[in-house]
This record gives sequence, structure tokens and C-alpha cells, in this order.
Amino acid sequence: MKKLLVTAALTAAILTPSVASAQSVPGAVIAVVDLERVSNDCNACKTAAAALRSQAAAEQNREKALGTPLETEQKSIQTAIDALKGAEPTAALQARIKAFQAKGQQAQQEAANGRQQLQRNQQYIQKQIMDKLGPIYQSVMQRRGANVMLETGSTLATTTSVDVTNDVLAALNTALPTIGTIAPAAPKPATPQGR
Repeated sequence: MKKLLVTAALTAAILTPSVASAQSVPGAVIAVVDLERVSNDCNACKTAAAALRSQAAAEQNREKALGTPLETEQKSIQTAIDALKGAEPTAALQARIKAFQAKGQQAQQEAANGRQQLQRNQQYIQKQIMDKLGPIYQSVMQRRGANVMLETGSTLATTTSVDVTNDVLAALNTALPTIGTIAPAAPKPATPQGR
């Protein structure tokens, strides 16, 4: 019986600190930030967005420049095929068709590469912003005494006293004066070295 009481007392002593520590979580002090406003109003973000729009327009123009002569060639080839009225195409026409198909595949590949580069550029811009925002969140939370930060869009209602958007925006403008808008080239796969 005495052994049972000692075991129970020892167990209670061991469990008591963990119960106490579980109850010591401080109350939530919440701050909210409007990330859409931060990404739209940050000085470098505005410049990067304009550069990205310019890149997208240039890519569209390039795709149009690639497609227009192909459309003209396709119509010309189709006219020649129609003139045969079901007869077998000549060797010259077959060569034109093969050349047209090769040009079409090359244009598609070039357009796909351009779109991929545009997507990499967009991701590169976002990464630069996110890399700076992490430490800024921590700094703003510490300065404002918050222990939780939420995005404005994930809240039902807040008061302006918990909104730290201006703090985050000012810190981002200082920490990120410029943003690179051309992603570095993707690393090429390593090729095995000869002996």
C-alpha cells in the first residue's frame, strides 16, 4: 500500500509540470495585414509588375510574329493541295509541307519557352518579395506586441488598431528597393564527364 502511494505521488509530481505548462500559453495578440495592398503598393512591386506586363506583351507580339507567316504558308499549301483535286502531291509540295511542319514545331517550341520564361520571371519576383516578408512579419509583430499575424482576407472583421499593413509596407519598401524581373537561367543537368 505504501509503495502504491509513493508511486501515485511520484506520478502526480511528474504530470503536474506538464499540465501547468500546457495552461501557460499566453492569450493571442493578433495583428492583421492586407497582403494584396502590400504587393500592389510596394514601390519595387509596382515597377516589377509593370516590367512583367511589358514582358507578357512582348511575348504575345513574338508569338503573333511567329504565327502570321505560318498562317500564310498554310493557306498557300492548302490551295496547292486543293488544286491537285485528290492527286498525289508532288515532291516539291511534299518538301514544302515538311518544311512547314518543321517551322510550326519550332515556333511552338519557341512560344512555349517564352511562356515558361515568363512564368519563371513571375515566380522569381514573388520569391524575392516572400523572402523579405518573413523577417518583416516577425519584426512588425515584435514591435507591435503581437504573437499571431493573419491576412486581412482570412478574418471576418477587425478594427483598425490591429491592422499593421502600413508597417509591413514601409518595412518592405526599405528592405526591397528593387526587384529583379528576369529569373536566372535554370541550371542545366550535369553531363557525365569522360575518362
